[in-house]
Amino acid sequence: MPRDVILVGKKPTMSYATAALMQLKESNSITIKARGMSISSAVDVAEVLTKKLMRDEAFTESVTIGTVKLGEPERNVSTIEIKVVNKAKK
Repeated sequence: MPRDVILVGKKPTMSYATAALMQLKESNSITIKARGMSISSAVDVAEVLTKKLMRDEAFTESVTIGTVKLGEPERNVSTIEIKVVNKAKK
């Protein structure tokens, strides 16, 4: 997994937001990824990062949604990828 990807799961939102902040300070962009029930947490992470922690020094460049097939029997699971860009490093 690349360093600039944050996979959101069951941890508290601020854990992921802090990790995203550290990565975004080092690079020009990061991607926040989640699937299923964690999608709303991924959106929260992106909002906390851009609106609170970076105070408009970063912005959401793109949002990609999709579906993957998982498990046996196969079931559809929704996915999201949110690309956040650091304005200072762009």
